[in-house]
Amino acid sequence: MLGSKSEVISLTAGLQTTSDKIRALHRAGWSRSKIADALNIRYQHVRNVLVQDERRAADRVAKDAASSGSPAKDVESKPAKIRLGPDGRVVIPAAFRDALGLQEGDTLFARVQDGEIRLLTPIGVMRRAQAMVREFVPAGVSLVEELFDERRREVEGEAKGG
Repeated sequence: MLGSKSEVISLTAGLQTTSDKIRALHRAGWSRSKIADALNIRYQHVRNVLVQDERRAADRVAKDAASSGSPAKDVESKPAKIRLGPDGRVVIPAAFRDALGLQEGDTLFARVQDGEIRLLTPIGVMRRAQAMVREFVPAGVSLVEELFDERRREVEGEAKGG
C-alpha cells in the first residue's frame, strides 16, 4: 500500500532533512499530497521543495549550455536511434538526459503529435502553459494580484457581514 508507515521509514532511512525525505518519496513515485500526509507537513512545503529543485535543474542546464557551447542544441541537432524494449520500454540516451538535467525518478509528460511521440519536462510543460496564458492576459496584468485583491475583498466582506 502506497503510504504505509513502514514504507515511509524504509524510503527515508538515514535522511536528516525534511527536504531530502520529500525528494526520496517523490523519486519513489509518491504524489505531493501523499508526501505531505506521510511526513505530516503542509502540501505547500512539498511543492516548494520540488518546484525549487526543478528550477535549479533548469538553471544548471542553462549554465552548462552557456559554458560548454550549448550541449542542448548539439543534442537537438543529432537524432538518436532508439529501440523499443520489452513491455514498450525506451531508454533515453545519456546525452539527452544530461542536456535536460534529467535524473532517475524524474517525471516526463508524453503526447503523440503529428505522428511523433513527444516527451516534455515539467519545465517545458510549464513554459508551454505560460505561453498559452500570455495569449489571453494583457501585458502588465498580474493574475496573482487580481486573485489577492479578490480574496482580500472576500475576507473584508465576511468580516463585515459575519
